[in-house]
Amino acid sequence: MRAAVAGIGCVTPLGCGMDEVWRRVDAGESPELTRVVNPETAREHVVAPVPKAVLAGLAHLGREPRMRRASPISLFAAAAGKAALADSGLELAGPVKSRLAVVFGVSSGGVQYTRRFYEQVVKQGANAASPLLFPETVYNAPASHLAAMLGVDGATYTLVGDGTVGMQALHFAAQLLAINDADHVLVVAAEELDWILAEAHHDWRLLATARTVPRSPAGRRGAIIAEGAAAVLLQREGGRATIEIAPGESFFSRKDAAGALSAALSVHSHRGPVDLIADGANGTWVDDPIREAVARNFPQPPKRTLPVKEWFGEAIGCGALLQVVAGVDGLARFGCASALVPCIGWNQQAAAAWIGRCG
Repeated sequence: MRAAVAGIGCVTPLGCGMDEVWRRVDAGESPELTRVVNPETAREHVVAPVPKAVLAGLAHLGREPRMRRASPISLFAAAAGKAALADSGLELAGPVKSRLAVVFGVSSGGVQYTRRFYEQVVKQGANAASPLLFPETVYNAPASHLAAMLGVDGATYTLVGDGTVGMQALHFAAQLLAINDADHVLVVAAEELDWILAEAHHDWRLLATARTVPRSPAGRRGAIIAEGAAAVLLQREGGRATIEIAPGESFFSRKDAAGALSAALSVHSHRGPVDLIADGANGTWVDDPIREAVARNFPQPPKRTLPVKEWFGEAIGCGALLQVVAGVDGLARFGCASALVPCIGWNQQAAAAWIGRCG
């Protein structure tokens, strides 16, 4: 499926917006890492949260009536979505608003409120569970908040998946445009942190330990789990870039991951050499299959590779969409004509996108 990118936005451990991200990357800065503790076992995990200074800059959104009790994932999604709309210059009025759809991609959801809600149920009994927390435990809560804030009364969807869910959301959004169900689709993906999320991924042997954290993903065993959000506003034509997303490919064992990604990349391989790659390597088992599949389909090295997950950490539900945002931004920033976004999720899904510069 093919569509045009009208605007982008992001909230990351390195700040809001790619201008802020690049300022900090060029200054040699890295995400501010912190430790979260499992109160049941005292086990510590190293994570990359959205910094307090960034959260302070989003305080105005938190004062919105719908957002006062919302979880961080909803705040991140709202900030990224509004940034993408502002970047596009689209005025939300009248017929434009009625023809805008929202597609939200998520992996873990509102883990903070979910953990608190069910912790109350387990420890204190069902009668003690707060009804104020429950609405924020459902996967589509962020999409609901965002659509209400924007005044969107049309189609609003939530897709649940692994780290490639942002690609699935883009593909679905392009389908909505192709069948004329919308004139613009705001695609948003977000993730928030909680100790229980870090604990789960530690048990799955996917996280870096304190001993391996200082290394780059290429020399590190395990990912730095992170939070944040990304947003891409799609339309049929024009804008700042075009994007083509092939359907995702499933695989059933890690040894088949490179073949699945290679199948997703083969749809784009006829285009020839690619200028820029927004890499999906995160310091885990996915790194080798990504390198193998890219080399198989694009043997000529790119002019530049963006280590997106070294900058932001592995933000799971919004990881792939953050790669897309970085790829779109990198086209103009480095004078590139094309960008490739390869990604492999931890739950047997591979996906890829080709981005072309407009103008």
